[in-house]
Amino acid sequence: MQSAFLISSKGYSEKQVGILFFVFGMSQFLFQAPAGYLMDYTDRKISWLGVAAVLTTLFTVITATTAEDEGGNIGFMILIKFLQGGITAMIPPGLNSITQGIVGSVGMTSQVSMNEMMNHLGTSILVLTGSLIAYAKYPDIGVLFIVSPIACAGVIFFLNRIHPEDIDHNAARGLVLEASPDNPEILPPSSGNYAAPEIRVPGKKGVQTMPSFNFWGAKGDDSSVVTATPKADTPLQVLREPRLLLFTAICFLFHTANGCVLPLVMQSLAIGNGRSGILLSGCCIILAQLCMVASAKICGQYSVVYGRKVLFLTGLFTVPVRCLILCILVSLRDDAGSSLFLNGLILSTQILDGVGAGVFGTMYILVTSDLSGGTGRFSLTLGITTAAMSIGGTVSGYLGEALAEDLGYKSAFIILGIMACVPAILYLMFMPETLPAYTNQSTKDPHMSHGNPMDRIDEGSEETDQRQPTSTNYVGMMA
Repeated sequence: MQSAFLISSKGYSEKQVGILFFVFGMSQFLFQAPAGYLMDYTDRKISWLGVAAVLTTLFTVITATTAEDEGGNIGFMILIKFLQGGITAMIPPGLNSITQGIVGSVGMTSQVSMNEMMNHLGTSILVLTGSLIAYAKYPDIGVLFIVSPIACAGVIFFLNRIHPEDIDHNAARGLVLEASPDNPEILPPSSGNYAAPEIRVPGKKGVQTMPSFNFWGAKGDDSSVVTATPKADTPLQVLREPRLLLFTAICFLFHTANGCVLPLVMQSLAIGNGRSGILLSGCCIILAQLCMVASAKICGQYSVVYGRKVLFLTGLFTVPVRCLILCILVSLRDDAGSSLFLNGLILSTQILDGVGAGVFGTMYILVTSDLSGGTGRFSLTLGITTAAMSIGGTVSGYLGEALAEDLGYKSAFIILGIMACVPAILYLMFMPETLPAYTNQSTKDPHMSHGNPMDRIDEGSEETDQRQPTSTNYVGMMA
């Protein structure tokens, strides 16, 4: 909602907003892979994520309170966006490495689905609250960002209910399949049809927490320092994986096409519609986020049944369809004039955003987990794919705003829709199915289950009643 706030309340031009979010995205891109590399090694994942949440919120509030009319202090705003982008780079690898450290690779499908459902639900509630505040306080709508510190307080509260010893740091890195932080024994093979490999799960003493700068895999690799710990791939080995390179390119191209569609829809509804336009632009996010809750649930239930590829393709192909519909509706509105009916139809296209971005947001984490399984570089790999998304969204942010200002919203949607076909076709033609056999089997073979790892944190005695895990909402802090 920051772009709508800066344009409608502070008089920023589309290009000025595009520059700010270009800087934000470039900063994310620069710091994403280093943040993932850090998360692979640190045993203070909860602390790092908490610091990132607080600083992200602080920079959001600074943006809302210090932005001057018509970009009078745009240099300072650029600095704020650069710092905020670097800090937010910690959030995706931090949240997902904590998740994988608790449930292991085997449990990632269901838990990532639940995380994303709660993330989208929390975002929709926060945006609804902010939109109602903005509607009531219009035209002084900066107060809506009070929701950011409220969300941050919730994040910190629930992060503190996860104890560091609940996280198996080797499972968090993807070195082992199942998380068992309290049990340093070798897990027995399954007695079912699927012969599960023996998995050594080291205790905390076997975790290598000092980062290595041996990127090339020469003799003396850091992973061999701890004898009981499986050996992690070097960063160069990770970068040589052809499926990862292809998937990274697809992530970049998807976000280059899709990243600016939502802001353009919000702006097209906000500009010239006064108080009701602000409410409509907020409804864009709310409707999409609610649909993303359903998309995340479907991904969790069916990606282990039908595979990752079918669901991912569904999400990818919704973007060109959505852009085509938006082009038609904006053309009709330009010819017939703005009306509540046409604005409602434009708003309804956010259902497709809920499908496309909702599926992508869940599936890209799962596919990254699939590709990094056994490498010991899950957070680094996630940092790489998320960096590709960041740079794609950055390019899209400036490109989309420039197209809208120079050619109009109709032409912008046409061009972005054509661009969205490229990653969908690449995934269809060249990306193989990544669903691991152990993930598929674990949903069918009860012998693969050692109980829900999340339950170890929560239930039981007085000593553990404060150790309740939760899916934290981080997108809402940046709304």
